[in-house]
Amino acid sequence: MRPPDSAALTQIGELAKSGDFSDALLLAKMITTPQAAWFTGGTPTQVTQQVRTTMVQAAFEHAVPVIVAYDIPGRDCAQYSAGGALSQADYQAWIDALATGIGHARALVLVEPDGLGNMPSDCHLPTSVYPFTDAERIAEINYAVSSLTQNPNASVYLDGTHSAWQSVGTMSQRLLEGGVQQARGFYLNVSNYQPTPELIDYGTWISDCIAMVTDPSSWAYGLPADCASQYYPATQGDFSTWGLTTKWYADNMGSAAATTHFVIDTSRNGQGPNNMQAYAAAPYNQSSAVVSKLASGNWCNPPASGLGLRPTSDTGVPLLDAYLWVKVPGESDGQCDAAGGVRAWDYTAYAQPTWPTDPAAQQLFDPLWGLNDPAAGAWFSQQALQLAQNAQPPLH
Repeated sequence: MRPPDSAALTQIGELAKSGDFSDALLLAKMITTPQAAWFTGGTPTQVTQQVRTTMVQAAFEHAVPVIVAYDIPGRDCAQYSAGGALSQADYQAWIDALATGIGHARALVLVEPDGLGNMPSDCHLPTSVYPFTDAERIAEINYAVSSLTQNPNASVYLDGTHSAWQSVGTMSQRLLEGGVQQARGFYLNVSNYQPTPELIDYGTWISDCIAMVTDPSSWAYGLPADCASQYYPATQGDFSTWGLTTKWYADNMGSAAATTHFVIDTSRNGQGPNNMQAYAAAPYNQSSAVVSKLASGNWCNPPASGLGLRPTSDTGVPLLDAYLWVKVPGESDGQCDAAGGVRAWDYTAYAQPTWPTDPAAQQLFDPLWGLNDPAAGAWFSQQALQLAQNAQPPLH
């Protein structure tokens, strides 16, 4: 359990002081629900000490900590959460230091969110400003797996993206290249909003695909691109068709047996993803092009979201080890503006009197919240309260 954000405590105090005890209690319940501890930089000495502190706190609470390692070179395609180690050697030293901090204690370790989903080649940036390669990324993930699994009590999971992003075959191939067979498995939906039923199917299919393509007796041996996915024969946007892909695996698995485990981040998916269609209607009256752009950026501080299932290892799904709160609910995804490519808006169709009229200021403004969003990782009080109020199941 990570210590609560000081800004969260301030917000709870202000709500209580104003007499809004109901919302104050909701936020208190939210921040006291077990959440992952993120480690995002620092020197090797610093990260060892920080992780040791987390391990001591977890031992005091008789809990197994969830630790997120997030310092890979070129992380987040140099976007809102840009940063990371400056070189492969620096990263290796940092990972070794993180492993030292864990020691021989039990821990769930999630290695590099988006590390396999957003490979350097996916970023489409010139090498003059983004000199990272896919081969380096795979080597770094493999090193992390090798270092962290020296502790037999560490359950290590790699990035498996989510059910509305990379195909099953693509993720199966990248997970295998990243060393998933030496790890416990993979994780899904970190910092995203996809519905839990879709994620269970998606994770199950990835496990099935990995089993097929690594079984020499299977016709699909070495052919992850041939695995069925959420895109075929299913249609990604129509969950009623997903049984077609489940049937495909039932018909094609043969003697292959799925053994790769996974976990799901349910910290903010209680209401599912926001399709942004509300902004096409009055009073907003935004064009289809604007709504499409908003929908493509719906991973970034989307309104109308809610907390999802509480963390538990009691999932009822054999390969699904746990539901976890990995992304800290209430922390911003980033500035989420037009300048970052995740917002668009026609201010002539709808604007509030207090909104910016200068085009440069509008580029940095988030019209969905009516403000400039906090930086990635900073406390976002308006979103935090909405997540608590919209929790499914409810926090009450």
